[in-house]
Amino acid sequence: MSTPSVQPFFHADSSTWTYLVADPASGDALVIDPVLDFDAKSGRTSTKSVQSVLDAANAQGLKLRWVLETHAHADHLSAGAWLRVQAMGTQLGIGEGIREVQKTFQPIFNLGDDFPVDGSQFDHLFNDGENFRLGQIECEVIATPGHTNDSVSYRIGDALFVGDSLFMPDGGTARCDFPGGDAALLYRSIQRLYELPENTRVFVCHDYGPGGRPVACETSISAEKRDNIHVRDGVSEQDYVVIRTTRDKTLAMPALLLPSVQVNIRGGQLPAPEDNGIRYLKLPLDQL
Repeated sequence: MSTPSVQPFFHADSSTWTYLVADPASGDALVIDPVLDFDAKSGRTSTKSVQSVLDAANAQGLKLRWVLETHAHADHLSAGAWLRVQAMGTQLGIGEGIREVQKTFQPIFNLGDDFPVDGSQFDHLFNDGENFRLGQIECEVIATPGHTNDSVSYRIGDALFVGDSLFMPDGGTARCDFPGGDAALLYRSIQRLYELPENTRVFVCHDYGPGGRPVACETSISAEKRDNIHVRDGVSEQDYVVIRTTRDKTLAMPALLLPSVQVNIRGGQLPAPEDNGIRYLKLPLDQL
């Protein structure tokens, strides 16, 4: 199986990993889960972090073909829209389940009937099992709902980018208590991933350094099946649902959930300026 080059970038404020993935033979590349810097205290945005990803691609002479989102994130604002503009010809893609996420949050943010809930903010909506190519490398989209309706994993050669569905083995799995979340569904999604070759490289979207260890981004299907604290071999669906739902009840909402979701269902575009030229994010009260 082909081996793409994978360059990780860590966004410390949100504990997010962004990946620059390339086919060494052709120089074609893509970016997975780029982050827009956002300071909630001041409302300031910045492209400093994503600029470093673009600079690395340019320095290596790579040709960006795709910006891929694993889902509409609830813990950081996406820089996908910005990156699509900066890298001419790049397409922005996400799983087709984004339509359900948009339908869920359209009324919560009172976005109005003119807000599209057909995923048209993105260039391409991937179906489960859809194939595409990165240069000479074969790629596959695997729908992995459970954390969110639109969650997908991208298999690019021997590398698998799992979004929030799996963390490093000592971090377990994603929470399932957001609107549209379903712990039983996530268990089944993870079982699909566990059917991949055991030496498949697995790249996670977040790592929080459990126990104070240094943050990490890469593991393997073999290691996840053997060591994942929530869903290793021998853990039944029923057991996992109990583990996951019990833990979810103890978790606070992500600090940036409300700003993030309303930007990310727009494909990373900020809301349009109002008549005073200022953009605004909404904070719906007593809804979540």
